[in-house]
Amino acid sequence: MTAFENNIDITEDLIAEHGLSADEYQRVLDIMGRTPTLTELGIFSVMWSEHCSYKSSRLHLKKLPTEAPWVICGPGENAGIIDIGDGQAAIFKMESHNHPSYIEPYQGAATGVGGILRDVFTMGARPVANMNALRFGEPEHPKTRHLLSGVVEGIGGYGNCVGVPTVGGETNFHPSYNGNILVNAMTVGLADADNIFYCAAAGVGNPVVYVGSKTGRDGIHGATMASAEFTEDSEEKRPTVQVGDPFTEKLLIEACLELMQKDAIVAIQDMGAAGLTSSSVEMASKGDVGFELNLNNVPQREEHMTPYEMMLSESQERMLMVLKPGHEGEAEAIFRKWDLDFAVIGEITDTGNLTLTFDGDVVADIPVAPLTDLAPEYDRPWVPSEPKADIKAEDVAAPADLGDALLKMMGSPHLASRKWIWEQYDHMVMGDTIQRPGGDAAMVRVHGTEKGLAISTDCTPRYCYADPVQGGRQAVAETWRNITATGATPLAITNCLNFGNPERPEIMGQFVECLKGMGEACIALDYPVVSGNVSLYNETNGTGIHPTPAIGGVGLIADTSKMTTIAPKAEGEVLVLIGGGQGHLGASLYLDIIESREDGGAPEVDLDKERHYGDFVREQILGSKVSACHDISDGGLLVALTEMSLASSIGFDIDLGDNLPIHAAAFGEDQARYILSVTAAHAEQIVKDAQDENIPASILGKTQGTDLIVKGQMNIPLQQVLDLHRNWMPEYMRAEHSA
Repeated sequence: MTAFENNIDITEDLIAEHGLSADEYQRVLDIMGRTPTLTELGIFSVMWSEHCSYKSSRLHLKKLPTEAPWVICGPGENAGIIDIGDGQAAIFKMESHNHPSYIEPYQGAATGVGGILRDVFTMGARPVANMNALRFGEPEHPKTRHLLSGVVEGIGGYGNCVGVPTVGGETNFHPSYNGNILVNAMTVGLADADNIFYCAAAGVGNPVVYVGSKTGRDGIHGATMASAEFTEDSEEKRPTVQVGDPFTEKLLIEACLELMQKDAIVAIQDMGAAGLTSSSVEMASKGDVGFELNLNNVPQREEHMTPYEMMLSESQERMLMVLKPGHEGEAEAIFRKWDLDFAVIGEITDTGNLTLTFDGDVVADIPVAPLTDLAPEYDRPWVPSEPKADIKAEDVAAPADLGDALLKMMGSPHLASRKWIWEQYDHMVMGDTIQRPGGDAAMVRVHGTEKGLAISTDCTPRYCYADPVQGGRQAVAETWRNITATGATPLAITNCLNFGNPERPEIMGQFVECLKGMGEACIALDYPVVSGNVSLYNETNGTGIHPTPAIGGVGLIADTSKMTTIAPKAEGEVLVLIGGGQGHLGASLYLDIIESREDGGAPEVDLDKERHYGDFVREQILGSKVSACHDISDGGLLVALTEMSLASSIGFDIDLGDNLPIHAAAFGEDQARYILSVTAAHAEQIVKDAQDENIPASILGKTQGTDLIVKGQMNIPLQQVLDLHRNWMPEYMRAEHSA
């Protein structure tokens, strides 16, 4: 066969550079029946990379629950889809851009946002909200400020310019991320349930169309780079980081949504990881057809690009479509109007092959099905994690002064205000954000209705490290509680599963057991997985990150006028604790911040209690009996109360009793707990109703004044807490510019 670039020898070193093992390359030879061309080798390399094929995780992902009556489309498409009534659907997904963001934080984070936006609008949805989940190394690490600054600027720069609000997220610090930060981006969109677009190509002879930006050399081998751990030469990988243009993305959103109102599109797919390769292969594979592409027709912004470069480029803001015959002119007029490239680059065939031509030569001719169906799937060896030994509260020193301990907690990097971050994001653009960053969950109005979408991202990696099963449960349950605390009903999750090297049995064990816990929680809470992403090899020189299965949850409230926030509305409201506990201090922030320890087991996550208690709390909120609600998580009860005071500028006067050691009562991280702020008229009835349903409930005290008072233990001004809480991050980041 005549082939461009076929004069390049396929050596063992070249195969290794492409991330293929000897066994995997032998599988390529068996499929092809000959030595592949360089372009064909590149295509197999990216399609069989960990990033694209999920070869270490696919076996275990199949065990997650993905169905419910309200699920329109689960995993397998660009994003998940749920029915939100009235002929409307919410479409959402979370993805990682970890490796690129460590190498080039601004562009890595920016293109992460751009990529997840395309995953959503390619299905016919208008993006209405962005979220993120960020993990950085310890603040003292020499790279942390630079990485934090660049990532936040990249997220804000892209999201703000494209006009989609960034409405919330989370940011954590831990030494395990010193050499490998995590940047997980989530987008939620809205679509008409009867006008959703999928990627399965159909119709032999139908035109295959390229739209958007031109193809350059940025991002080549991006998927392969994201499938390997970092070494000392990571900085040399800058050429594999894509460059984003949010203004072009905005044009692309509008052009695609305009064309989607016509009867022109058969299938559509964004060019994400592995670019033109993955989009064409996925469309052909889903439709069980072949594609023949003429690469001379691909719009290019650089001279003398080779077929290999065009197929593996991860240039941003590009889409691939299959159109109905005769609609090419109509489609081209729309994209030209929006000042975007449009080119017919091929057609659907009945060969079942991906056939590429360039300068009249066939440069690749690969059966499509094996690229997906025969991609390696590994049942990697794994060992169970030994849960860390539990710690009794009496074996942990109590603070000499409860107020001093609280001040230290609230002013620490773990709990300090993230306002410096989210005030750089436009969270009000589009005019439908009705609960801003800083609460339990963001809330976005479904435009033109009374409905609202509640959105939360969460995970507690220290729990996953201490006990992966409990940590997996807690990650799911925490987003469920966050959404419940607004009054919304949690409906489904997306996830971004960030782990170390799966070839190490202990890391693979963390993955398997976190998924076990996640699956148990999803079933118990009726909260299925509809989309997600796996990011492995998050290691540097053999040191892995804490297991971090970040969860993005979405819920629905029918009437946003009944929504709650974490801020009490007036002095004299009664603070009610829902849920009990033993004052669990293992793997807690108190242990870390006050005692400089990270030992101890994770708290137990009783899923029956989570469901029962949460449903009760939501019932009270929707019954208009609750002024404010906050779930209790990082830092425990006293931290949660303080966060409510910071949100409202109203102090509290409470009694923690003497059933537990004071530090266990104040800072224990027992699960399935909420604080309700209610009027005096409702307080006793809520407690009675809870107790009648075998739910622990008690009155803590009331909101009042401008001091934080714990009977017999603490009396400190709220302003003192506020100063420490809000100043840590701005002061920390100022040092970046003065260094």
